[in-house]
Amino acid sequence: MERILSFMLTLMLTLTLIACSRGQQIPPERTIAEYYEIAYRHLERRNFRMASEEFLNIERNHPASPWAADALIMAAYSSFRARDFAGTITITDRFMRFHPGHADVPYVLYLRGMSFYRQVSDVRREQGMSFMALQTFQQLTTRFPDTEFAENAQNKIIILKNYIAGKTLHTARRDMQRQNWPAAINNLQSIVTQMQETQMTEEALFRLTESFRAIGLESHAAGYAEMLRLNFPYGDWTRRL
Repeated sequence: MERILSFMLTLMLTLTLIACSRGQQIPPERTIAEYYEIAYRHLERRNFRMASEEFLNIERNHPASPWAADALIMAAYSSFRARDFAGTITITDRFMRFHPGHADVPYVLYLRGMSFYRQVSDVRREQGMSFMALQTFQQLTTRFPDTEFAENAQNKIIILKNYIAGKTLHTARRDMQRQNWPAAINNLQSIVTQMQETQMTEEALFRLTESFRAIGLESHAAGYAEMLRLNFPYGDWTRRL
């Protein structure tokens, strides 16, 4: 054992001497204040990716510091400003894992929700982003209803539910054209039960009436027709019954 320790010490000393002889001295670890100074300098110059990386370095090199949580928040903010939404989500996930009781959890949830939300309109990356954004904003409004971020999140929830309902209704219409009635009914019922406050509910009730009539379940069709009349007595879809 002593021989192994002696060998390791000799090897480390040799490597250090080689590095010094080549002018490659190991830089001393920066202080938290130095990291912050560099990070904020990048922020002022709008080098948001570099700022995020420097803030992350604080948390990586000083994880036990009281400033580690604040550094993660600033890293997430900087990453969001850089439009690196995937990076922002990763950072906020780390924050929630290690600092679930922090006072700034509402803001972190808002950043996370907005990171999903900003990707909804990108058809190449959508793939569930709308559902993840909705879930995050709902968590925010449920857990922290009185925060300044909850009201904005509530507005986003309305937009997202209409967006999701619109996509679901489009899929249901396509299923009806293909006479795939079980799939159509399942999609239409999800609008009525989960997104009833959206603009698509009226048409969804009408389409459910059509779908159940198509498969011969007149009692079900009549029930949805009555629901349509009660909730939208003067609506365009009600007049088509």
